[in-house]
Amino acid sequence: MKEQSNIPTSKVERAGKFVTTGLKVGTNYIKHYTRKLVDPSLTKETLHQDNAADIYETLSSLKGSALKVAQMLSMDKGMLPKAYTEKFAMSQYSAPPLSGPLVVNTFVKTLGKSPAQLYDKFEMHASNAASIGQVHKAWKDGKALAVKIQYPGVANSVKSDLRIVKPFALRIVGMNEVDMDKYFQEIESKLLEETDYKLELTRSMALSRECAHIPHLLFPRYYPELSSDRIITMDWLDGQHLKEFLQGNPSQDARNKIGQALWDFYQFQVHHLKQVHADPHPGNFLMRPDGTVGIFDFGCVKEIPEDFYYNYFLLTDKEVLKDEKRRHEIYTNLEMIHPSDTPKEVEFFSGLFQHMIDLLTLPFTVDHFDFGDEAYFNEIYAYMDELYNMKEVRESKVARGSRHSLYINRTYFGLYSILSELKANIVSGASGFSPKR
Repeated sequence: MKEQSNIPTSKVERAGKFVTTGLKVGTNYIKHYTRKLVDPSLTKETLHQDNAADIYETLSSLKGSALKVAQMLSMDKGMLPKAYTEKFAMSQYSAPPLSGPLVVNTFVKTLGKSPAQLYDKFEMHASNAASIGQVHKAWKDGKALAVKIQYPGVANSVKSDLRIVKPFALRIVGMNEVDMDKYFQEIESKLLEETDYKLELTRSMALSRECAHIPHLLFPRYYPELSSDRIITMDWLDGQHLKEFLQGNPSQDARNKIGQALWDFYQFQVHHLKQVHADPHPGNFLMRPDGTVGIFDFGCVKEIPEDFYYNYFLLTDKEVLKDEKRRHEIYTNLEMIHPSDTPKEVEFFSGLFQHMIDLLTLPFTVDHFDFGDEAYFNEIYAYMDELYNMKEVRESKVARGSRHSLYINRTYFGLYSILSELKANIVSGASGFSPKR
């Protein structure tokens, strides 16, 4: 993959990239409708492919928040046309990497020494490159290390990038602006945390230590003396990302062990620690044929407020939800319905949410769950598509759902997606946790 020799860091440069991309997207629409005059049967698939390629090219060259939003959107199957999902998924671990001189410059600026002075050997070509940073392999004292390096200008461009990318997200997703305003504030706060590598280092060491007892999980050791505000050094973990792992046709036993380890990892964090690794995309896990899985990225951690936790997991209690008054109270506490809603709106949205909750919480309500059940996921995607196209939902004047639900929902959607691709059969919810104050 071609390396990038520079990244636009000023607001003017970055905004200019988006203006150019906007013009390209506009031209793509003109081309599409011109072709459609000749061939009325033409679908929007080619348009989506052209737009996805142009937008991704811009986002991958800018790195940072803009590319991170694409990464998040790629995980939400059913929200985007397939062309966008497939293209944006590249941001999980195969974005264009930075060139060697930029890497060396980052070391000199933040640690005062070059990689050659700090490590016995340092591979200048990145092993993986994602939205916020890229990873290089190094060696010191006979030990293989992974060195994560943040892209230049990422931390300073979060707020301006989100303002620029918002119109694209509005157009692609079709969400109204009141929803975006509410959730973009949450996204901004998390992205600012993700650019704080000192915070990530502290969280990585703490959460790795807390979760070390969970079977089949592997965590690296971290090296504060070889880390800075833009560099994190840790042990190198061997393994494969999900796509490559599945290409090796792993055994069902290995799939189940990895699936169980990931399920237990998330359940323990959510229910015992009240904070969770909230970036469960395949680029953050390394899987092995023996059923073990390495976890190495704690840049995005969501701390879960007690009141939100209590109400959110009451949604997994079927007996509680049978009580209409109690259900209405929970929905209100979670901002799924609002005091300004008319009785008709309360009835309409309560019905929609009830069916969605019945589907999504099913794994929590049984002892074992087979995430290889394609019919289950087809039903979820079909219902999400139905919701997306409902006029009442698209034209709702209020954002439905607490801002805290954004990253918790994202976490579980991401986890479900990985377990689905693994086709893992696991011990799940009924024998697990229940919310307590």
